[in-house]
Amino acid sequence: MRLFVGALCVVGALGLWASNAWAQFDKSRWPAHVPTPMLDVVDLQGKVWSAQDLAGHVVVLNFWATWCAPCKEELPTLQTLHDIRDANTLVLAVNVREPSLRVARYVQATGLTLPVLLDPKGELAKRWGVRVFPTTVLLAPDGQARWRVMGDVDWSGPESHRWLTEVRQDTRAANATAKPLPLKR
Repeated sequence: MRLFVGALCVVGALGLWASNAWAQFDKSRWPAHVPTPMLDVVDLQGKVWSAQDLAGHVVVLNFWATWCAPCKEELPTLQTLHDIRDANTLVLAVNVREPSLRVARYVQATGLTLPVLLDPKGELAKRWGVRVFPTTVLLAPDGQARWRVMGDVDWSGPESHRWLTEVRQDTRAANATAKPLPLKR
């Protein structure tokens, strides 16, 4: 009987842990005093990505590495988001401090088709203030960073969908308040 009760406790604890597995993140507003860094980086196919490529899109900019277990758990959900996204959303995965050959092998082995950008020296990650892997920055269509999410997230889930909707609406609200008032005559 003790063995049975013990087994139930273990199964219950594992179930509780599994249900909280995606809760291992910290979401915070991008600091207002920190300007959004420039993006000038090459992807695995040799395409150069810049701010002009992101204009008008909500961007999910994810920093990751192949040695990072939480990154490996998160990447399939980023791929799902990439697959189901609308035309106004871009999902970009920035690999940090790894040789392009290793990254290409990993991408091929896992079947990732989302754009994978390369940051072999970690310079881009440093500019974006990335110290934890994975870290994701959500950019509004106006090109400004709005949120930083440190840790792994289910990007195909309802919570992240809400975040992306808020980023879109945040920009619309900011644009609406930024319109000039008509001149009085």
